[in-house]
Parts: sequence; C-alpha cells; structure tokens
Amino acid sequence: MKLAPRFAVLLATAAVVAGCAPQTSDNSSSDKDDQSGTLRVWLFQEVGNDPKAKVVDSVVAAFEKAHKDTKVDVEYIPIDTRAQRVKAAFNDPKSAPDVMEYGNTDTAGYVHDGGLLDVTKEFGAWSEAKDTDPTAKQSVTVDGKLYGSPFYVGVRALYYRTDVFKDLGLQPPKSMAELAATARKIHKAKSDLYGLVVGGAYTYGAMPFVWANGGELATAKGGSGGSYTSAIDSAVAQKGIKAYTSLFTSGNCPAAKCAVMGGNDTITAFAAGKAGMAIGGDFSHSAVEAGKVKGKYAVVPLPGVASGSVAPAFAGGNNIGVLKSTSHRTLAVDLMEQLTSKATQASMFDAMGFLPTFTDVRDAAAAKVPFEKPFVETLAAGTKFVPASPGWSEIDSSLVLPTMLQEVISGKKSVGAASKDAARKMNDAFSSAG
Repeated sequence: MKLAPRFAVLLATAAVVAGCAPQTSDNSSSDKDDQSGTLRVWLFQEVGNDPKAKVVDSVVAAFEKAHKDTKVDVEYIPIDTRAQRVKAAFNDPKSAPDVMEYGNTDTAGYVHDGGLLDVTKEFGAWSEAKDTDPTAKQSVTVDGKLYGSPFYVGVRALYYRTDVFKDLGLQPPKSMAELAATARKIHKAKSDLYGLVVGGAYTYGAMPFVWANGGELATAKGGSGGSYTSAIDSAVAQKGIKAYTSLFTSGNCPAAKCAVMGGNDTITAFAAGKAGMAIGGDFSHSAVEAGKVKGKYAVVPLPGVASGSVAPAFAGGNNIGVLKSTSHRTLAVDLMEQLTSKATQASMFDAMGFLPTFTDVRDAAAAKVPFEKPFVETLAAGTKFVPASPGWSEIDSSLVLPTMLQEVISGKKSVGAASKDAARKMNDAFSSAG
C-alpha cells in the first residue's frame, strides 16, 4: 500500500492491517454468474475523497448504462477499520462486496485466506493489460496466478532543500556515498537541520539501501512461487543495513531522536523546515507543499551505489479485485477492469495524483506534471516488492525489520547479529504461513 498523508495510508497502518489477515470459515467460490442485479463495491475513503468519488461516479454511470439491469452500490470504507470489514466479508459471503480495493501488500494474505477470485484468464484477455508495469502486475500475482488489477502505484525519491543547497554550494548527490557526505555537510554547516532525516521505523526508506547494495528481503525457493527464505542476513544485505544505520549519528540524524521515527515523521520534519533532505513519495507532495518549505525544494531519484544510478524503490500502491464469493463473476470482473482502466487511471491522476500503473499512461502523466518526473524515472529504473507470501503480514505487523534496524542503531546488536535474528523471525513466519 502506498504511503501517503493525503490518503491516510501509512505503511505502518498497512502492516497492522495485513497482520490482521482474516481466517475464513466459508468463502467458497459462488456457482452463480448472475447477469443483472446489484454489484457492491468497497473502495477506500481518502482524505479529501470527493475528487475520487467523482471519477468513480463517472465510471459507474457508464457501466450501468452498458448493463441496463445492473446497479452499482459503492461504499467508501475507512482504511483504519478495513481489517475488521474484510474479515467479516471473508467469513460471511452474504455480507461481502463483489469488488474491493485493497493494499497491494495484502494480496498474498487475502489469497491465502481464500477471499480473492483468480482472474488470470480475464486479465490476460484484457487488451489494456499488456501495458501494465511489471512490478504492479507482480503485486496482484501469487503462485503465477492473478488476483486483481493494479489501481495505482507509489514510489519514493529524494526531496532536498534548494535554498540550503544553494547557500552551501551543494549539488544533488549522485551516489549513496555522496548522499551520506552531503548529509554530514548540511548538518555541520547548519546544526539546527538534520542533513538527511531518516527513521529507524521507516522500513521502506531503509530498503533501497539494501536493494542498491545487491541485497533482497527474501528469495523464492526454486526461483518462484509462494515459498520463501529470508535473505536479509546475506553479506550484501548487511552492507546495505550498515549504510542506512550509519546515518543515525550526531553528525546527521541523532539516534536518540531519529531511531523511533517512521516515514511520516521524516516527511513532517522535512516539511517543517527541519531537514536538508528526506526520502519521500510522490504521495508526500501535498504534505510538503503545505509546509514551511513550499517553493524551496526539489526532488531527484534516490541515488544508488554507483554514481548516476538509481536505488531500487519499493513499489507501493493499491489494487482492485473481485471477491471469490461473488454471484456476479462476469459483471464484477468487467467492473474491476473499468475501475482500473487506462481512462480511469488517467482521470484519477488528474483528480488525486495517483500514479498510473500503465507505463504509457504514466509517461503521459509525467509529461503533463513535471513534478512527477523523478518518480517515473525511479519506476523506470526498476522497483522492488515484498515477498508474495502470506507470511509477510506477520513479518510486517510484528515489526521485524524496524526492530532489526533499531537494535543496530542503539548499539544493542551488531549488523550481523541483528540481521540473523530478523532472518530467523522471517523464516518462522514464512514457514507458519505455509
């Protein structure tokens, strides 16, 4: 799920929700495929939901016009209580919607619990699907089968203070080594600023350092499929962990203050004018614009290890899927496609700033809104996703990776010891999930 103040969707929240993956009692696939009646849809309630609702209303009106005896009932559900709603829906198909929006980190857990319909055949036959970003497609894929359609994607890049850089004669860093050096220069010259504000609880701010150094969260046994083994304790992953945790010093972002920060905290600090740089998403734009640094910042892709390279970013976002219990399979799949179509995603970008999951639509959006260019460049450079295992829910909700980072930052454990403990916990979660 995408991290965003304006969507009120924090990965911390997604982690807790994912950790509440529902255990179902009766969610068997319906034998019915009614061609008329009412379709129920659950979409997430956003902060400032009216623009989203307007786009959805347009899609619904066209859908109902094309299907004369069909009505669509859309309900916008609070994100922070969705775990309970989804659990109830999976347990009682009669109360379930036909179509549902969900965070892309939830896919594997929801499939494991039998709640989502396999739409591999329909997605493959959909003409627009060929232009779907590969990582976005991966976010609806479990064991080679597809369980929804990507709705939007979000990634992070490097925000920096143009006024501070000009004052100190600095240039945007082109490598991770330059990033660290630049952060130290900023804090040394302006002690009231964090150089690069970082967070010990900011999992997806830390992971680019692991990925850029060649590390992975986990590897699939046999190369693909739902069985995983943690790789967070590999030598290259440990190198990335060391690079990130080394930023928690008195010369940049003191551990006493920064170890407990999450992603939202780091953006809040940057927006308030307390940092020279921050790792934030395209979805962080509105929060920064509303802060003290408006008009005094720019964004570039987060640099990788090699000069001029781009660090892989986590591809967050949301998907829309059909519930396995639907009695309107054909209509529900059609509606899913209409809600995630190129035309709808283009409209959602204009209305909400949601980055499209179709590469051609996204390129057009970036050309129209220059601010999005570094985020589109980051996506084009290659992104990463979480392991497609229901065990990820437990890993995320039990804060395995933040705990690892904080143990290193505090000096309680070495990088080797902390990462090995994290790997053991991850493997336990993968094993228990099956």
